[in-house]
Amino acid sequence: MLGRKKTVAENILILGLGGVGAYLAKRLVHEGYAVTAIEPDSRLIRHTDNHLDARLIQGSAMSMDCWREANAENIDVLIAVTDNDAVNMLAAMIADRFGIPRKIARVRSTDLAAKDSVLSAADLKIDLIIHPEELAAQEIVRLVKRTAGNEIIDIADGQTQVMATRVHEGSPLAHQKLKTLSMTHNTFPFRIVAIARGITTTLPGGNDEILPQDQVLIMASKKNLPKVMALTGVKQQRRHRVMILGGGLVGFRVAELLGKRVKVKLIEKDEARAAELSHLLDHAEVLHGDGSDAEALDLAGLMDMDTFIAATGENETNIMSCMLVKHLMTTGNGTTHRTEHKTISLVNKEEYLVLAATSGSDIALNKKVLAANEILKFIRRGELLSVAHLHGFDAEVVEILAAPDSPITRIPLSKIDPSFHGKILVGGVYRDGRWQIAVGDTRILPDERVIVICKSLHLKDVHELFLG
Repeated sequence: MLGRKKTVAENILILGLGGVGAYLAKRLVHEGYAVTAIEPDSRLIRHTDNHLDARLIQGSAMSMDCWREANAENIDVLIAVTDNDAVNMLAAMIADRFGIPRKIARVRSTDLAAKDSVLSAADLKIDLIIHPEELAAQEIVRLVKRTAGNEIIDIADGQTQVMATRVHEGSPLAHQKLKTLSMTHNTFPFRIVAIARGITTTLPGGNDEILPQDQVLIMASKKNLPKVMALTGVKQQRRHRVMILGGGLVGFRVAELLGKRVKVKLIEKDEARAAELSHLLDHAEVLHGDGSDAEALDLAGLMDMDTFIAATGENETNIMSCMLVKHLMTTGNGTTHRTEHKTISLVNKEEYLVLAATSGSDIALNKKVLAANEILKFIRRGELLSVAHLHGFDAEVVEILAAPDSPITRIPLSKIDPSFHGKILVGGVYRDGRWQIAVGDTRILPDERVIVICKSLHLKDVHELFLG
C-alpha cells in the first residue's frame, strides 16, 4: 500500500520498443523509473534515444549477452512486449533464471487462460499476461453496458464516481465559469476536474469557462451522480442495439462477449471473413459490406442502433466512420438527438486518441494504451491504491495515501506550490468515514486516502507531493 516513499526507483527491463514498449518506456521514464530496453531495430533505437533518457541496447531479446549487458540480475520487473509471443514467453523463463521477481509478457493467444490449457502462466513463470485485443474488447463491452452511454468510472471502493460527458450548446454547463457553477448549484457537492478541448486536456480552476463541444469530467459521490446527470442533461438508459464495424480480433470478440444480452450487427468488408464470422457468431447478425459508405450503413439499419463501434485495423476508417455515423444519426432522423447515440472507435496511434474523442467518437480506445495501463497498474500496485485512465482525456484518476510530513499535509490545497497547478487536482478525501469533495481550504492529513486527478505524464509529481 502506498504511503511511504520509495528509496530507490525500480529497475525495469523492456523487450521490444515497438507499440506498447515505446509507450511504456515513455510513461515509466517520466515517472522516475530506471528503464533499460533491448531492441533489434536500429531505427527504433535511434528514435527512442532522441526522446527518452533510457538505457538502450541494440540486439536480440534471446541474446544472453544482451541480458548480461542489461544487468539482468539487478532488474526488478521484466516487460516482454515484442511482436513474437514465443519470444515473450521464453523471455519470462529466462528472467526467472536471472532472479527477476516480476515478469510480464504480451501473449495474443487466449489458450493460456483456459482451464484445460497444457501450459499455464505459472508454468512459464509469467506473473501477468497481457492480451491487448482482449483488453480492448473487454473495455468496449464494459462501456456498452454502462448506463447513459457515458464514461462512468467507480473509484474509492465505488463510493465516488467520475463521469465524462460532452457539453452541447443547450447544456446548463455551456458558457459557465466553474466558480459560477459551484455557487449556483450548491445543494449537493460535485466538482469538474478536467476539461478536454480539441486535443488539449486542462485541469481547471474557478475562472475557467466551459464551452460547447468540451468534454468534461465530473466527480461526485455515487448517491449524487444521478443529480449530476440531471444537471448536465444526461439521460439514463440502457443500450441494447449495437453495430460493429470490422470483424477482426476485437470486433469478433466484442460480438462474442455481448452474446444474447445485446442485439448485435457486425459489418465486415472481406467476404470470406464475413462468411467465417457468420458461422462463428451464433447470436450476431453478420453483414458483408463497406461500413464507411453511408448507404450501406443505412441499409444495415444504423438508425435503429444505440451504439456504433468502429473496430477495423485502420485509424482513418474508424475515425471517419464515427464522424459519418454521427452525421447520419443527427440529420437522418428528425427525432434523433446527438446525445442519444454513442460511437466508440478503436485508434492505433495514441496521438489520435483525443482527436478522435473530440471529433466523431464519443469514446476512443487504444490497445497499446490499454495494455500499458494494465502493466502500469501491476507495477504500481505497491505504491498506488488504484489508477484509472480516462478515455478522451490526457489524465489519470489516482487513489493515494498521504505520507506523514509529505508536502500535501503541510498547507491547505489553495496554497499548494503553483508549479503543480494545471498538473494535479485533488478531487476528494476520505474523512469521518465517508468521501468528501476537496475544496481550496481543505487540508490533507497524514495517512488520509485522497483522490487525485493528474495529467498522464505527471504521476511523478503526485509522488513528490504525497510521498515527500
